[in-house]
Amino acid sequence: MSIGAFLARLPVTYVLIGRILRARMVCATIAENHDWVFMANEKKGTILSGMRPTGPLHLGNLVGALVNWVALQDEYDCFYEVADLHALTDRTDTSAIAKDRIEVLLDWLAAGLDPERSVLFVQSEVPEHAQLYTLLGMFIPVSWLERVPTYKEKIKELGLGESASFGLLGYPVLQAVDILIYKADAVPVGEDQLPHLEMSREMARRFNYLFGDVFVEPRALLTKAARLPGVDGRKMSKSYDNAIYIKDPPAEVEKKVKTMFTDPKRVYRRDPGHPDECNVYFYRRLFEAVDAEEIYEDCKNARIGCTDCKLALAKALNVYLEPIRRERAALSERPDYLNDIFDEGARRAREVAERTRDEAYEAARILREK
Repeated sequence: MSIGAFLARLPVTYVLIGRILRARMVCATIAENHDWVFMANEKKGTILSGMRPTGPLHLGNLVGALVNWVALQDEYDCFYEVADLHALTDRTDTSAIAKDRIEVLLDWLAAGLDPERSVLFVQSEVPEHAQLYTLLGMFIPVSWLERVPTYKEKIKELGLGESASFGLLGYPVLQAVDILIYKADAVPVGEDQLPHLEMSREMARRFNYLFGDVFVEPRALLTKAARLPGVDGRKMSKSYDNAIYIKDPPAEVEKKVKTMFTDPKRVYRRDPGHPDECNVYFYRRLFEAVDAEEIYEDCKNARIGCTDCKLALAKALNVYLEPIRRERAALSERPDYLNDIFDEGARRAREVAERTRDEAYEAARILREK
């Protein structure tokens, strides 16, 4: 029996391997273009990563993080958090956070994260995060936090001025705690996130210098993931309203693809194209099994037009997303199961987090003797 036939007999909730293989067949160049580079030795360790619950996830989240997270489950003890406390740092309207936590979990599971092989949990449901955040924050100089570029950028972007919250300033401390509390050996990051990870390492070094070796200094699992632009050519983002979401139905995907920016130099159908400057070609190179060189030459020699390209891309995206959407829809009908995953994830996370918190409390001499 072939692998494909064997996997076809399995329930959809157990086809992680099949989905990875299928993704490689349908989108043969994703792994090649991602060029995952794991800067780690062969020994299995612990990793931590997370996402803020700001709504359903988009293709940028899938390609930029989830594909990698799924693969890492076989190599590391994985802790993946829904970082709802982080979502409070730049907003006061919290009405959608509870719903958005479930949206994130649905996308995670549909993409292939397995609650049996990874710990999937909600940050606020592990109170040790907040406790260790308070302790570590006592020893971090304010000047360290004020010089974080993203702090100043966020204040400017949101027009916060003097109304910027303590939570926004202290974001890097909570981020460090998220990693350090599980003694994560490594964190999967892109090159643009290395400065944030180095800040966490600095905080670990400072605490260890003051009180002894409690925290592990995490290293980077450096990934070179394709960064998908939005349909308007800017960074794909919910706030820009330019995202294609994992759960978008086929008609919505096609509608969004039709609005995508293409080659700005190609005015007429007969004009030669410049695929290197076209977002649609970038997407097709990732999500189609067709030889990218063939697409490139067809565009360059005006054998296909931009409308043809968009139709082909919409079809390819819908083929790629269909099993994920189907799995997501099935899971959305099982709210008790989703809550059980979070309950069990919090329990497993707390087993580790409690030990680390107590070690830190004891090192800082504030743990009551029993």
